Amino acid sequence: MKQVLQNLKSGVTAVFEVPPPSNIPGSLIVKSKFSLISSGTERMLVNFGKSNILEKARSQPDKVKMVLDKVKTDGLKITMDAIRDKLDQPVSLGYCNVGVVVDSSNTQYSLGERVVSNGNHAELVRVPKNLCAKIPDGVDDESATFTVLGAIALQGIRLAKPSIGETFVVTGLGLIGLLTVQILRANGCRVLGIDFDSDKCKLAKQFGAETVDLSLGENPIARAQQFSRGRGVDSVLITANTESNDPVHQAAHMCRKRGRIVLVGVVGLELSRADFYEKELSFQVSCSYGPGRYDPSYEDKGQDYPFGFVRWTEQRNFEAILDLMESGKLNVKPLIRHRFDIANATEAYKLLDDPSAMGILLKYSDDTKTTESVVQLKDAQQYTKQDVICGFLGAGNYASRVLIPAFSKAGAKLDTLVTSGGVSAIHIGKKAGFVSATTDESQVYDNPNINISIIATPHNLHSRQVVASLKAGKNVFVEKPLALNEAEDR
Repeated sequence: MKQVLQNLKSGVTAVFEVPPPSNIPGSLIVKSKFSLISSGTERMLVNFGKSNILEKARSQPDKVKMVLDKVKTDGLKITMDAIRDKLDQPVSLGYCNVGVVVDSSNTQYSLGERVVSNGNHAELVRVPKNLCAKIPDGVDDESATFTVLGAIALQGIRLAKPSIGETFVVTGLGLIGLLTVQILRANGCRVLGIDFDSDKCKLAKQFGAETVDLSLGENPIARAQQFSRGRGVDSVLITANTESNDPVHQAAHMCRKRGRIVLVGVVGLELSRADFYEKELSFQVSCSYGPGRYDPSYEDKGQDYPFGFVRWTEQRNFEAILDLMESGKLNVKPLIRHRFDIANATEAYKLLDDPSAMGILLKYSDDTKTTESVVQLKDAQQYTKQDVICGFLGAGNYASRVLIPAFSKAGAKLDTLVTSGGVSAIHIGKKAGFVSATTDESQVYDNPNINISIIATPHNLHSRQVVASLKAGKNVFVEKPLALNEAEDR
């Protein structure tokens, strides 16, 4: 299948042939129809990849501290090798996907059902059940691709706690900013939008906001004072992406006493105590789509939060956005500016060099094959009876940095590499010289050439994979522990 990947070391973004992901309990496989390039977040990722090592370090000082700590404990050489490996790994781009369910595992979704998810730009994606939502009949596929961005906007708004008649400023009128404007208007709020882009200001006006066009030299603080009838605005939502500290400083001066400032975007955070002290302002950073984000129990294991105690989770925010779209209160059609086939995704990403770029959609063919699980990395090899022919299950750090090089150095033949997601199988498989990469374990068990299974997967999978390998007549090398019951691990 085709998938968009970026090389963090070189910054090159390209479309690769990757084995489709295998399904796991609690997740579903979705055949993509459309996905949306998030111009703000993905531009930041692409620019990070294009930057040199020094610029990368300056942009992530917290990571630099982690590197220095690792040097102290593991030594310089091991640390540098780890950094090179990390930067060499391809990154899956995209998190706004719409498609149909083709494998629902043990979830509540039906085959053929339309869903929105935070899946990547790929023809087939695997997503946890709590990071999907069913698309209502009244919402078309293209509009639904904006659901995840809408949930990001909605979570920031929930933290700001708007009430009817309040005055809000939205600083930064990119995709999330313009969605924020519409949702605030649906909440009965008056909205003032601020941006340097005249076209985006026009869109904000179309959605019912008043605007400050910074390219015309307008003073945002004075305009906000006038907009709030001299009282100061109730709240400021910052959806901009800049290193400048100005958005927060300006927000503090725009707010009334005890006003609320919520940061949804990425800006400079050198805060002035004086800006906040006299007015007793509150400042909060919004975390992505909402409660559940980055919680493995919620996202990976599918454990939902009790409805009565956590009314709005990531998934329920997705549903709320889709309801707003179906009711006509959230209109994303004017935000769609470009459409590209997935095969031409590299051309789509070139548009991100333009800061004014808006909604860019990637389209996927209805003919996407869902059965081919193997990607051939090089021509089939001729083996002898004396050869040790390896099928590797797993390609994590230990497998890729220790086991694979060790078997190769010892003269073993590297035939098939299996990973759950497929991306690492392609990347490491090519580097190490494997014949094929796949997400299907049976390609090892059923391959008559392979005479040894090397198992380097998560511990809870070892029992099943050891048994399957032995039943297939393979010798087995397993990373410890030899066996761990999968149910107990869960």
